[in-house]
Amino acid sequence: MNATIKWVDGVMFLGESGSGHSVVMDGAPDQGGRNMGIRPMEMVLIGLGGCASFDVMTMLLKGRQQVTDCKTELQAERVDAVPAIFNKIHLHFIVTGSLLKDSQVKRAVELSAEKYCSASIMLEAGGVEISHSYAIEEA
Repeated sequence: MNATIKWVDGVMFLGESGSGHSVVMDGAPDQGGRNMGIRPMEMVLIGLGGCASFDVMTMLLKGRQQVTDCKTELQAERVDAVPAIFNKIHLHFIVTGSLLKDSQVKRAVELSAEKYCSASIMLEAGGVEISHSYAIEEA
């Protein structure tokens, strides 16, 4: 896996993944940015949510669950120091569908957290406290 980050101007950068997809990153105006893109630490948080959501949905669909929607809400805390790393992150999965089995949703969330989500496991190894919860909504 590889990526390239190209400086645009100020504190704006263009990130390109090895698969050819791009994203603009920029800082807040008080940091010299123009607020034209996502912040790098927001990307870390979104990456974690995407990784975990990918795992959960893959398992639920393989388990033949009738999922119609899945939303993952993340809440993160950062230390008040430099570097301002994450110290706590909570992921809350809201899974919507027809006749979803609580045991399968619970197990998918647990397996993602404990075994499959590389981003989550990597951040935990670095000292971030990560917690998970879920809710099931009938479609």
